[in-house]
Amino acid sequence: MNITGLQWNLAWEDRDANYSRVRELLSDAGTTDLLILPEMFSSGFSMNVAATAEPDDLPTEAFLRELAGNHSAAALGGLVRPGEEKCHNELIAFSPDGVELGRYRKNRTFRYTNESDFYENGTDITVFEWQDWKIAPLICYDLRFPELFRRATAKGAELIVVIASWPSVRVDHWVTLLRARAIENLAYVVGVNRTGQDPNLEYPGRSIVVDPRGEIVADGGADDGLIEAEIDLEKVRGWRSEFPALLDLES
Repeated sequence: MNITGLQWNLAWEDRDANYSRVRELLSDAGTTDLLILPEMFSSGFSMNVAATAEPDDLPTEAFLRELAGNHSAAALGGLVRPGEEKCHNELIAFSPDGVELGRYRKNRTFRYTNESDFYENGTDITVFEWQDWKIAPLICYDLRFPELFRRATAKGAELIVVIASWPSVRVDHWVTLLRARAIENLAYVVGVNRTGQDPNLEYPGRSIVVDPRGEIVADGGADDGLIEAEIDLEKVRGWRSEFPALLDLES
């Protein structure tokens, strides 16, 4: 399966500008099967829920459906859904025919930035199927909690996607933890992060693809652009058969 991640300097609380930038970046894309956009890609990682929450006509969902159809690929990206008391930091994936493949709500909101004051934690792990792969999506701070990845693997995940707004000051943690999660779970792990800066933080990019043995097979570097890689399902299943560590997990 060919995957394409997008990293760019998100326009702060400006949906239309971010949609336009995505279209521009994808004008140089090759054929792909899965498009991945960062956390809260249409607004940036903002606590201003009046600006981040999807309006009633759900423009970001419509945009992801558009991408999926135009590129004949599944499209996955982060958005904010309004809730009863707090909003929800979510991601959603659509197939090329506009069918929802999966939806996930961030399980661990980032207390350090007071995210938990504005966004409600999710509780479930999502695994959806696409082109014979079982795919589990997670969001940013979730990366620091290996138990979430174990839950995904227990549900059959072979590819784990982490979308993020992960700051430059902790970029070494980002790379290290993505590699660790791949090694622990004998799975491909793809991290898609943003670049640039917002009013609070700077962001390093460094979207990466890690194979089931923990090797980085693609790295987006620090600039705006695409990260593209071909991943091999048999590499996951073969390694799990050869090195059956998952069979030794406690029930």
